[in-house]
Amino acid sequence: MRRIALLLTLSLAVAPLLAVESADVAGLDNRVKVLERKVKAISDLVLRMDRMQREVQQLRGELEEQVHAMEGMKQRQRELYLDVDRRLGQVTSQDASQTPAPAAPVVVPPVAGETKPEAPARPAAGPGAISKPIPAMALSPREEKAYQQAFELLSQRRYKEAQQRFQGFLKQYPDGFYADNAQYWLAEASYVTRDFDTALAEFSTVLKQYPDSPKVPGAMLKIGYIQYEKQQLGEARQTLEALIDRFPGSSAARLATSFIRKKGL
Repeated sequence: MRRIALLLTLSLAVAPLLAVESADVAGLDNRVKVLERKVKAISDLVLRMDRMQREVQQLRGELEEQVHAMEGMKQRQRELYLDVDRRLGQVTSQDASQTPAPAAPVVVPPVAGETKPEAPARPAAGPGAISKPIPAMALSPREEKAYQQAFELLSQRRYKEAQQRFQGFLKQYPDGFYADNAQYWLAEASYVTRDFDTALAEFSTVLKQYPDSPKVPGAMLKIGYIQYEKQQLGEARQTLEALIDRFPGSSAARLATSFIRKKGL
């Protein structure tokens, strides 16, 4: 009986401890499960971040390729416009040298031999240079677009509109990269419409304001043509000879030589 009573007593004493231990084990299992779920969620998040990083790197690479391609397209477009610019200048010069037309005599101050004023620093143009070099620094997109719009009007023979656009361009970008080109084509728009007074003044502005511009040979050639049309034969010869001496290898110099020979200057 004593043994039975002792066993009952021990059972009653141990039962609460077992219950507590079971509860602790259950709570620990729950915490472990919670931690496992959290670890899994973090792992999934890390994997998603890795995928996003790879996608971002891929997109960045594609973006760099697109930027590179766009820069190449801009460069080719700029070179195309400048080449068209040069070719149009040669064509108009040849046309003018072959089919001169008389104009009413007007007293015009001589151009050849005049003193050149100081001008802003610009890329130096060697003998015979005609086309403008591509700049190392990036151009203003607005400036380039404004120049292209004006030049396209000139190419379409919409001369009055082209004049207005070039005038507006020069007011907005007086020291821009295309300023000397704009001034030259502003003069050309008057020349092809036979407004020789205005053309002479505008071509003279090229010489005065942009003495180092690649457009100087063409401007001198047109000044010589205009002086011939105004029956200022001595001044015309002087201007054309100055052009030949200054730019002996240029197409403008060859046209000037041919013009002097054909017209007997």
